[in-house]
Amino acid sequence: MTAKITRFLEEVRPVTPCVVVDLDVVRDNYLGLRRWLPLADVYYAVKANPAPEIVRMLAALGSNFDVASRGEIDLCLANGVFAENISFGNTIKKQRDIAYAYEKGVRLYAFDCEAELEKLAESAPGARVFCRILMTCDGAEWPLSRKFGCEIDMARDLLVRARDLGLDPYGVSFHVGSQQTDLNQWDIAVGKAAMLFTALDSAGIDLRMVNLGGGFPARYRSDIPAVERYADAVMSAMTNHFGNNIPAMIIEPGRSLVGDAGILETEVVLISRKGYDDDTRWVYLDVGKFGGLAETMDEAIKYRIQTSRDGDDTAPVVLAGPTCDSADILYEKSNYEMPVSLKVGDKVRILSTGAYTTSYSAVNFNGFDPLKAYFI
Repeated sequence: MTAKITRFLEEVRPVTPCVVVDLDVVRDNYLGLRRWLPLADVYYAVKANPAPEIVRMLAALGSNFDVASRGEIDLCLANGVFAENISFGNTIKKQRDIAYAYEKGVRLYAFDCEAELEKLAESAPGARVFCRILMTCDGAEWPLSRKFGCEIDMARDLLVRARDLGLDPYGVSFHVGSQQTDLNQWDIAVGKAAMLFTALDSAGIDLRMVNLGGGFPARYRSDIPAVERYADAVMSAMTNHFGNNIPAMIIEPGRSLVGDAGILETEVVLISRKGYDDDTRWVYLDVGKFGGLAETMDEAIKYRIQTSRDGDDTAPVVLAGPTCDSADILYEKSNYEMPVSLKVGDKVRILSTGAYTTSYSAVNFNGFDPLKAYFI
């Protein structure tokens, strides 16, 4: 919680629920990452928070951008980003969207299967392409599924196929899982990438880039290593597996840049119990899974919570959202406690909510307005 956000909430008193993002924190996080990883090109993961205010500021600072869709391409181009600074990192793209991106000047694309390569060869001839390899994501609080990436042996054949189709087999990418807390995962992943470099060299292909994806965390309930420890882990892995011939490096931070910059203020709508002998309070907020807190699914991301009554005696609660969907329960098993003195109408602040909140917010589900955001 920055003093600037606190002052804004106290002076403006915005209608809840809302997220307030301190752009100075985003800037400082970006500059810190550049300072600790000077050899890596930063491609901001726009999906984490696609606010024009954030895109414009990062573009002015020299960032590149990782996009997932035509809409994110348009957003970037409209806010000061040059097409040559965009990577179309989604491995699942419509043919017409590839053609659109290519027409706009985007020349860097991800893929993980032959069918996607064929689309790229047709609609983005000569483009630089990189193959995403499959990772287990052990140690990540928000692990990624097998939806993205392919096995190493397939990646080798696909990169050869890319050359044969007239594309430029530029490199390899991976993602160790979002909110990754196991620093060793980067060494495992870079080791796999290095194996591909060796295999492709034997096939006459000179790979030139490793895209290390995202995974750098924001601070939620659990302690996390400092950013410099992540940087050390990345550079140690690259040196360990590539020696003095370190290729170009790309990182795609999202959560680590914007997560800690945001505070979500919400209001207690209802406090209830389910029976006379049930001491557990159900605390219903005016925001839930469908209004921006989608990452509480399976209670994966555990946000820190503050109230104006902190310091009073506490007791266990179940936290839930306001909608008529029975799945709209935020925390039931994660041992959250809140002040016994908590009242309906009290404001609650959910910390580190600058990432994957507004971008997940449903449009008018149950008639509730989308999550409002302020950038200060």
